Amino acid sequence: RQYRLSGIAATQDEAPALLMLEQDGKLQAQILGKTVFHYNYKTVPSPFPKEPFYARSGQIHPVFTPSGKMVTDDFAPDHKHQHGIMFAWTNTTFGGKKIDFWNQKKKQGTVENLSVESKGHGNVFCWFQSKHRHMDIRDPDNPKAVLNETWTVRVYHSALPYLFEIESRQTCSTKAPLQINKYHYGGMAIRGSRAWTGGGTYDYLTSEGKNRENGNHSRPHWSSIFGQIDGHWCGTTILGHPENFRFPQPVRLHPKLPYFVFAPLVLGPFKIEPRKEYISRYRYLIHDGKPDAALANALWNDYASPAKVEVTK
Repeated sequence: RQYRLSGIAATQDEAPALLMLEQDGKLQAQILGKTVFHYNYKTVPSPFPKEPFYARSGQIHPVFTPSGKMVTDDFAPDHKHQHGIMFAWTNTTFGGKKIDFWNQKKKQGTVENLSVESKGHGNVFCWFQSKHRHMDIRDPDNPKAVLNETWTVRVYHSALPYLFEIESRQTCSTKAPLQINKYHYGGMAIRGSRAWTGGGTYDYLTSEGKNRENGNHSRPHWSSIFGQIDGHWCGTTILGHPENFRFPQPVRLHPKLPYFVFAPLVLGPFKIEPRKEYISRYRYLIHDGKPDAALANALWNDYASPAKVEVTK
């Protein structure tokens, strides 16, 4: 197909449809004046005075549906170390010793925001790029960076559902590799709404039609977590990119608590080597109502095999 591209110049008074605003240690993504999510670049202190080690930065929370339902949680009382949308490894070995970056109570490792490198607005998408560090904190007087990570996040002009994607690029901070050991969870994760805990209604749906009863450690192209908030169904569907390591990656679908993780380490150990990037890409659909499998499949195909465009004069 061939198209002729033409346009009308916007006036300086017109605000773009998508904004990435900065306020109080957060970036706020907006579509047409409605908030999609907050990215916390400043450390969010632990709400538990006797457990300050749960403080965290570099996570996306809260995330809202188009109708304003909050579908993520932070500092969940049952798992205080789970923070909205986050990336952390669990069972790792560095320098011959174990480090758990996920379970902060162990005081072995954590993940923190280092900087926001760029951000911007537009009528097609808004974005930000940030840098994280995965820290070895076993010696509190001498913390050491183990991994450097860059997040590139784009929010697209899609009102129903909201649509954004995260690209994570991890590299070794030193000349030593990080050994990721075989384990049943760890990686890119999402903690679902607090309304779905304590007997709340929630479930999963995968591209293979599986749920929380039979989907754990399956290997879908996409997985959805959804439930009821104030009597209305809503949720998040996450698409895995086919170039991700060990795609389709196993998913840890917790059978009793509303969170899941894309966890390639379920299939066995691997290393993040010096001077080699470990790249992960995921696309997020934030929706009201139950997940639409046909829409998720169509959008995954768009994500996996995007249209090729050639610009000619």
